[in-house]
Parts: sequence; structure tokens; C-alpha cells
Amino acid sequence: MIILVVVMNRFDRKEGIVCVFRWGFPGKNRRIFLRLLMKDIQSIRIAVKEDIYARRILVLYMEIRGQGAIPLTRTDDNLTPREIEQKAAELAYFLRVPIEVF
Repeated sequence: MIILVVVMNRFDRKEGIVCVFRWGFPGKNRRIFLRLLMKDIQSIRIAVKEDIYARRILVLYMEIRGQGAIPLTRTDDNLTPREIEQKAAELAYFLRVPIEVF
């Protein structure tokens, strides 16, 4: 069995739009496509999650006004804290929003 995971995010400052695409669970409505306005993004959040083996994993989220948080990284990406921090800093700078750490 081959599983292909596609995670695509598009940030267009000129249009002021963020597009997020994910594959959901197999079925009729498997494609998840969100189109958001950049002005609705409140912050970029770094959160610490624990997996079933009690390992700590850093996950990057985008906090959206009125819609909650959208994960930008997967828990199995195995990114180092420095890589997560770098991605968060670049994205927050581009979007002109603060970084929150939980």
C-alpha cells in the first residue's frame, strides 16, 4: 500500500490571500481546501505536543480570527526545534504577525 501525503500552503501577499490544501480521510469529501484572508491571521503559534511514547514534538500552527488554529506542520515531520523556530520566524515576518509559544 502506498500512501501519498500532500501538504500545500500558498501565501500571496499581493492578493492578501492564504490557501491551505490538505488530503482528509478517504471518501467523498476528501479534499480540504481553505482560502483565508491574510488580515484574519492573528499569529503563528508553536505548540508542544506529546506523542504516545511521551516524546515532545513541536508543531507549527496558524491562528485564524474566529476559526481557531490550522496546523502547518505534521507531527511526524521530525523537524528540530531550530527548524520549527526558523519556519515560524520566516512566516511571521512575511505575514507581519506575532509568534506565540505554548
